[in-house]
Amino acid sequence: MPVRVKKLIGTVLLVLLVIVYSLVATMVAVAQLSQSGPVVHLAFFFFSGLLWILPAMWIIKWMLKPSKAAGR
Repeated sequence: MPVRVKKLIGTVLLVLLVIVYSLVATMVAVAQLSQSGPVVHLAFFFFSGLLWILPAMWIIKWMLKPSKAAGR
């Protein structure tokens, strides 16, 4: 697969990831944290704010991996 196509697909996937992840994190926060204190809110938003980085790293690593045809 050409690098340009991989970068286009990866960019679209990253944008979709951020949109879907933020909506899901917000829905979980609204549904589960309504009676919680500020420390629980801080911990939830800290960890949920960092958790999206794991799938984003995988997508970026896939985007930057050279194609198999380039090595021939």
